[in-house]
Amino acid sequence: MWIVALALRRPYTFVVMALLIVLLTPVVVLRTPTDIFPEINIPVVSIVWNYQGLSPKEMSDRITSTTERGLTTLVNDIDHIESQSLTGVAVVKVFFRPRANIPTALAQVTAVSQTFLRALPPGSTPPLVIQYTASSVRFCKSD
Repeated sequence: MWIVALALRRPYTFVVMALLIVLLTPVVVLRTPTDIFPEINIPVVSIVWNYQGLSPKEMSDRITSTTERGLTTLVNDIDHIESQSLTGVAVVKVFFRPRANIPTALAQVTAVSQTFLRALPPGSTPPLVIQYTASSVRFCKSD
């Protein structure tokens, strides 16, 4: 109740405060950052292997597991690795630490992938190596 008593004793103070709030609102709104999704600096390199005719289990056994083992031992600054094996396609996502040297990591991933090409089944093609960051990719909710 003390604020009501103060407002009744000093009405001009509250009128001036209300005017200041109204006048400063556009300034504050224009200075407020509007980015909904902040910049996330988590570099990611995806390796996409194609080999038509292999089942997901064979893709996992022959291509994905071999690639994952080689990446963990030969590539620097890996945070974690995620992979998915589908019919004829294997996708290996390599997540690097935020301060990793990405050109070096990309060269190492490409070199390791080219080296594994000889150990893969005949007819395997070189993988597609894609570099991106976590904030540059749109995530869509699937139903």
